Amino acid sequence: MPAETTDPAPLEVDYLVIGAGAMGMAFVDTLLTETDATVAIVDRYDQPGGHWTRAYPFVRLHQPSVFYGVNSRELGTGAIDAVGLNAGLHELATGDEVLAYFDDVMRRTFLASGRVSYFPMSNYDGPAEDGAQRFTSLVSGRTTDVVVRRRVVDATYMNVTVPSMTTPRYAVAAGVRVIAPNDLVGLTSRPAHVTVVGSGKTGIDACLWLLQHGVDPADISWIMPRDAWLFDRARIQPGPPAAPEPGGVEPDPALGSGAADQLIAALESGGLVMRLAPDVVPTAFRCATVTRAELDELRRIDDVLRHGRVTAIDVDRIEFGDVTVPAQPGTLYVDCTADGLEPRPPVPIFDGSRMTLQAVIPCQQVFSASLAAYVEASYDGDDLKNELCPPGPHPSTHLDLPKYMLDIGTRTRRWSEDPELRAWIGTARSVVRVPDDASLQTDEAAAFIRHALAEAGAPVG
Repeated sequence: MPAETTDPAPLEVDYLVIGAGAMGMAFVDTLLTETDATVAIVDRYDQPGGHWTRAYPFVRLHQPSVFYGVNSRELGTGAIDAVGLNAGLHELATGDEVLAYFDDVMRRTFLASGRVSYFPMSNYDGPAEDGAQRFTSLVSGRTTDVVVRRRVVDATYMNVTVPSMTTPRYAVAAGVRVIAPNDLVGLTSRPAHVTVVGSGKTGIDACLWLLQHGVDPADISWIMPRDAWLFDRARIQPGPPAAPEPGGVEPDPALGSGAADQLIAALESGGLVMRLAPDVVPTAFRCATVTRAELDELRRIDDVLRHGRVTAIDVDRIEFGDVTVPAQPGTLYVDCTADGLEPRPPVPIFDGSRMTLQAVIPCQQVFSASLAAYVEASYDGDDLKNELCPPGPHPSTHLDLPKYMLDIGTRTRRWSEDPELRAWIGTARSVVRVPDDASLQTDEAAAFIRHALAEAGAPVG
């Protein structure tokens, strides 16, 4: 192997951005629009797009394409899907379309500006002894020092993970075949039975892919550690909020009588959120969206295993801690348990010579990164910037659903106090405007939600 070499003269830039995923790209795009700053982007992959470069081939956005990507360039055409399970709603970009889009933004916007240097297939090493920042090419071994005049921006902190990047978190016995959803498209023979492991968006996608390819629902099992509340995608579309479907769901007494339960029941009866099984009360909320047509498809799968997390899979059985259920020998297991929304401890986004990008509105990472760039460019002092951009941890449990609504209302009211910030947000393409009752945006509603969460024992930041 050739010896590592170091560039003789360091690169000098205003910002060093670590990561060319969706958040890093959104941040740089707004920074270029709002300032004359120079930027170096270091990324471990061969092309921009972050986790999209490792996603399964049939992945699509689960929100309209027009809400995703960088502010300066629209993703997709704004078309309405005419066929399929998303028919009548705004198009959802495929993984290939997302990657082509980010590549185009990098080449035609960033690099063409003359203010961005891009270093793919490189590992950020941290500060060097002389105070410069350092990264190393994973291909050539060349080490480059960077003098950063303003900030180092960590766009990797959220640590988005997809199944192809991890191994199963449970024991797998010899003779058991477990694959990532990426490998479904490479099947060369029909499995006798398929079991999808994981109840998140990836698990939903895997089940829908199997059903759309003609697999008999009786030949599919679905391991669902936790049922989740799901957004109705029809309610999250560009333009005026869609009206709920006629004949809203009646409040479910099984939800409970607490204030938080009443809030969730109101969101369900209003048509904003839905559940897979009418007789199972969800205990999770992860911001996933589905259409009613997709929900109907998923409900064709009868064998849903609700015993918690898998601890081990053997040829003839699946273990869930103290619970064991039989398994068909020869079953193909599709592992969808990677945590795409890994819980991360919130840290200040603005901190001296560093920035750590995080969701400001939970689950709206690209908008949050764009907002952080605008605030960085437009305001003075880290205290004010952090007040405007407090991190919003990813939701996990059902109680995070009312907290999600509280966060939107609280932050929207704070931002609306600043005319310039309000105007910028009004033009931001990447903000997903979740419809809700306007009454949820009042101070009285915020106080009630805080009371409801406290009553349920859920901490509120």
